[in-house]
Amino acid sequence: MSSEIIVCRNVAKTFHTNRGDVEVIKDINLQVGENEMLVLFGPGQCGKSTLLNCMSGLEKVSAGSVTVKGKIVESPGPDRGVVYQRTALFPWLTVMGNVEYGPKVRGVGKKERRELAEYYIQLVGLDGFEDSYPNQLSGGMQQRVGIARAYCNEPDVLYMDEPFGHLDAQTRYLMQEDLIKIWEKEKRTVVFVTNNIEEAVYLADRIVVLRNCPTSVKKEYSIKLPRPRNYMAPEFLEIREEISSIVDKTL
Repeated sequence: MSSEIIVCRNVAKTFHTNRGDVEVIKDINLQVGENEMLVLFGPGQCGKSTLLNCMSGLEKVSAGSVTVKGKIVESPGPDRGVVYQRTALFPWLTVMGNVEYGPKVRGVGKKERRELAEYYIQLVGLDGFEDSYPNQLSGGMQQRVGIARAYCNEPDVLYMDEPFGHLDAQTRYLMQEDLIKIWEKEKRTVVFVTNNIEEAVYLADRIVVLRNCPTSVKKEYSIKLPRPRNYMAPEFLEIREEISSIVDKTL
């Protein structure tokens, strides 16, 4: 693997509730290489999003540690971008306003942040929509804004939590293609969560298959298929079938 950017050591997470303790993550050890497209794959409600939140700093681990470039992750930071299934765009800001928001908060000058935002808006194919508001955009276009906004912060790591999960099938396929094109042009270390096996095989350099809750690593697969990938290629279908056969059934 290329040099490690993210390292999870013996990560565990337990939520304390009125009904007792709920163990969601159990002793996960995981490394993510520089510019790697890593996919966390597992059944619904197995703990994938909780693990991603621990890796991004949105949740504190109960045990173990997460480091990014050698620094302990204890809270969110500008070196870690997050794209959610629901884009959480600011409805009162235009596409330009949303994309340049992060650099603006960090105190980047108006000219510099505008140039950055323009570059990433063009990168995601939304040039011409700079003055549009989120409610004027389709779901796929809103996700492109979310990706541009995350990239515009120039993070070391990009976490993506089922970002295409609510899109229709055709838009989802197009967004997967677009994401790979964007990633190949503007490389970042990406950790992508999905429970869609085709999406996992299409996107990943490496797939980490997670067990049912409390989740832990069940198996890892290095995906060597050339890009762009063909969903119907025999090699693609073979990998898909093998991974599908080991995934825990959803409870």
